[in-house]
Amino acid sequence: MTDDLYKEVILDHHRNPRHFGTLKKPTYEAHLENTLCGDEVTMQLKVEKGKVTDVAFSGRGCAITVASSSLLTDAVLGKSLVTVKKLGTNDIDKLLGVKVAPAREKCAYLGLETLQAALAAKS
Repeated sequence: MTDDLYKEVILDHHRNPRHFGTLKKPTYEAHLENTLCGDEVTMQLKVEKGKVTDVAFSGRGCAITVASSSLLTDAVLGKSLVTVKKLGTNDIDKLLGVKVAPAREKCAYLGLETLQAALAAKS
């Protein structure tokens, strides 16, 4: 894919985020903020028999924060908890399709950090 196509994917996920909202009775939940820019993400997961059966995120932020959180929710839905716990920043870079500038890394990884915080809080 070209950088332009990746940019279109990011803009699409920013304008039309997948799994945006809240879940009733989530199994895991956390809320984090990027104090540098004011972005914030709440991540919720419902897990049954070791698999993510539903996922949602809410909050506000720049295009990179919203798009990476949206792409992440698509990526974890239906996956085992073991697989989800192994996700790292390289996986977010792959989902976004472009290397994020160092100044924007906190934005790009906020959804992942929130997901990790949710899983750690209940582990």
